[in-house]
Amino acid sequence: MPPEPPGDFDCCQNGCGEACVWEIHEYAKRDYARKLAAWLARHPEQV
Repeated sequence: MPPEPPGDFDCCQNGCGEACVWEIHEYAKRDYARKLAAWLARHPEQV
């Protein structure tokens, strides 16, 4: 399952850089997309 986005009040709005919940979510989405693409390449019948 793709990662769930942070909730409305999870971000502290302090400019945390890479520690921001939105940055962490973006990294998680990229990782999910990479893993999904690899899985689909191994299982083309699922497309």
